[in-house]
Amino acid sequence: MFMPLDFVLRWLTGLLSLVLLGGSIYILHEWYEGELINRLWLILSWTAIVWSFLGFLPITLLLRRRGVDEPKMHRSSATQRILRPDGSEIQVEFYGSPDAPPLILTHGWGPNSTVWYYLKKQLANQYRLIVWDLPGLGKSTPPKNRDYSIEKYARDLEAVLGLAQNRPAILLGHSMGGMIILSFCRLFRENLKQRVAGLILLDTTYTNPLKTAIFNPILKRLQKPLIEPLLYIVIALSPLFWLMSALSYLNGMMYLTTELSGFTGHETRGQLDFSTRLGLLASPKILARGVIAMLNFNETQTLPNIELPVLVIAGQSDISTLKSANRRISMDIPNAEFFVLKPGGHMALMERNAEFAQAVQMFGALQQQR
Repeated sequence: MFMPLDFVLRWLTGLLSLVLLGGSIYILHEWYEGELINRLWLILSWTAIVWSFLGFLPITLLLRRRGVDEPKMHRSSATQRILRPDGSEIQVEFYGSPDAPPLILTHGWGPNSTVWYYLKKQLANQYRLIVWDLPGLGKSTPPKNRDYSIEKYARDLEAVLGLAQNRPAILLGHSMGGMIILSFCRLFRENLKQRVAGLILLDTTYTNPLKTAIFNPILKRLQKPLIEPLLYIVIALSPLFWLMSALSYLNGMMYLTTELSGFTGHETRGQLDFSTRLGLLASPKILARGVIAMLNFNETQTLPNIELPVLVIAGQSDISTLKSANRRISMDIPNAEFFVLKPGGHMALMERNAEFAQAVQMFGALQQQR
């Protein structure tokens, strides 16, 4: 997930990757020019160059086990496109029987709807899964007016909800997807109960994510003087940042940031690689604009007004959105339950996919009985 903390980590590793490759090439040039005589410099430079392009191999092959069912970028053949007033087109995919209870999945910022690989397999026989790519990500086209606000995506969610054929749907959102659902509850409160049966919020927040991440006092103080300027630099120098990210992926540093911000060491080799590669697919300038929008997010006052059954799920060790933030959401919403995935990080939907699917299934069964 591309939360503000992930952006900082990604930028740092990208910069280090550029320095590693550039420095090793410079040392190699100096050796050939005779400025550096010791052959150790030649070995060191070539080792660093090789590591810059193949460092991911030992990290994934030696440090992580292979899983029985590794995630893949699987997509459905049952699709529909929704044209929005801002010029964006939303890719919507359907899984399961059209007669089953609808469950709408909203992914977080950075990846696309293929991140729901496990949940689609585990629940498609019980629900009508309606899965969509946020505009600018996956197969959904970006808005022409460059509006990446949370409220824009909340209005997009309302359009996707229209595909539920007037049956109350459960809305499930991960990370920024949960933030979108909270804004949706404020914008469409008047007909919420008639169209929505319940909410599931996974590893999300109710306010500026910098305030609910690890080291939040430091991050908040760095927002104006450092983080926001860096985001605008990424927008202006998007191709360079894409190159930095690619180098970071090849040398393995991006795996380390994905591990740190998303997992707890119990993920498989494929889960780590899949989550890391998803972060490379989107345009850096689009990602940066979305992060800027998150910095203006605040739905604290919305929480007490949500009169729906809500399940709040948090990874025990999530550092991108702390467990305490998710607990705060569950305490402020009148009819909310709180469930913790142990062990689990921000990507517990993969790392603890079976337990996560079971929690969703149990919550959905309760709503059908009401």
